[in-house]
Amino acid sequence: METTAVEGAALGAAAAHDLSVWGLFLQADIVVKAVMVMLVLASFWTWAIIFEKAIRLRRLRRSADQFEEGFWSGGSLDQLYEKLDSAPPDPMSVVFVTAMREWRRFAARGSSSSAAAAGGDPAVRQSVHDRIERVMDIAVGREMDRLERHMTFLASVGSAAPFIGLFGTVWGIMNAFTSIAAEANTSLTVVAPGIAEALFATALGLVAAIPATIGFNKLNHELSRYGTRLDSFAGEFGAILSRQLEER
Repeated sequence: METTAVEGAALGAAAAHDLSVWGLFLQADIVVKAVMVMLVLASFWTWAIIFEKAIRLRRLRRSADQFEEGFWSGGSLDQLYEKLDSAPPDPMSVVFVTAMREWRRFAARGSSSSAAAAGGDPAVRQSVHDRIERVMDIAVGREMDRLERHMTFLASVGSAAPFIGLFGTVWGIMNAFTSIAAEANTSLTVVAPGIAEALFATALGLVAAIPATIGFNKLNHELSRYGTRLDSFAGEFGAILSRQLEER
C-alpha cells in the first residue's frame, strides 16, 4: 500500500509538470522567462538581419554587374553621369557619381584660359587627382558603413547568447535545488522539471548563437568581397581620370 501511494504521488507530480516547450516556459522563474524572451527576440532579429543582408547583397551584385557592363561598354561617361546623377541606385554608382561630380567641378574651373594653363601644372593635376581619390574613398567608406549596419548585433548575439542562456540555466538550477531542499525530496519527478526548465534556456541560447555566428561569418566575407570590388573600381576609375588629366 505504501509503495502504491508513493508511485501515485510521483505520477501526480509528473502530471502537474508540463514538459512541453510552452509548459517549460510558463513554469520557469521570472528571471529565466526574461532570459528566454530575450533570446527568442534576438533569434528572430538575427534571422531578419541575415535574410535582409543576403537579399540586399544579391541585388547589389546584380546592380554592380549591370553598371560595370554600361561603364566598360565604351559609351560616354558624361552621358552615364547624367543618367545616374539624380539617384544612383547602388554603391558603385554612388562612387562613380561622386568622382564625376568632382571632375566636373575641375573641368568647369578649367574652362577659363588661366585655369586651363594651370591645369597643365603637374602640381595642379596631382592635387585634382588626390582630391578625386579622396572623395571616392569617402564614398566607399560611407556606403560600406551603411551595408555593415547591424553586423555588430550579429557578432554580439553569436558571442553573448550562449552565456546569457547559461545564466538562465544556472539561475534555474539554483531554483530547482531550492525546491528540492524545501520539499526534502530528491526523486527524479521533483528534480527533472526544474532542470529541464534550466537547460531550455541554454538550448535557446545556442539556437540564437549558432545562426548568428554562421550568418556573421558568411555575410562578413561577402561584404569584404563587395568592398574589395568597390575599391578596385575606384582605383580603375581614378586611373582613367588621371590619364584624362594628363591629356588636358
